[in-house]
Amino acid sequence: MSSSDIYRELILDYYRNPRNFGKLDPHDIEARDSNPLCGDEIEIQVKVSADQKIEDIHFLGKGCAISQASASMLTELAKGKPLEWVKELSKGDILKMLGTSDLGPARIKCALLSMKVLKTGVYGYLGAALDEPADH
Repeated sequence: MSSSDIYRELILDYYRNPRNFGKLDPHDIEARDSNPLCGDEIEIQVKVSADQKIEDIHFLGKGCAISQASASMLTELAKGKPLEWVKELSKGDILKMLGTSDLGPARIKCALLSMKVLKTGVYGYLGAALDEPADH
């Protein structure tokens, strides 16, 4: 079995048996986006701990195996990480997580959708926190 076959099996496992799938209540962050080209949809909900870490994270979605497996893997990877970690997350991190670097342009969008949604949510949350007036 080649390494690409192993990663293909891993992606299919995460697609068929998604981790952290479903609604998260209560949650502090909620963001969603879609990839209209292939119909992928991802919604991510995050519970933030008092020390600004991802205490819990769930996703809902539909679409191709790559988009759904990527979201499932990302929720596992992100749990327990500081919100600042999300800002540093890159395309390379996602491709490494998926175990591949040879996705075509359309598939790259599928793989990166969950990262885009998580970043949107975290930036929105951190921005809202900055906008709140300080208690005096």
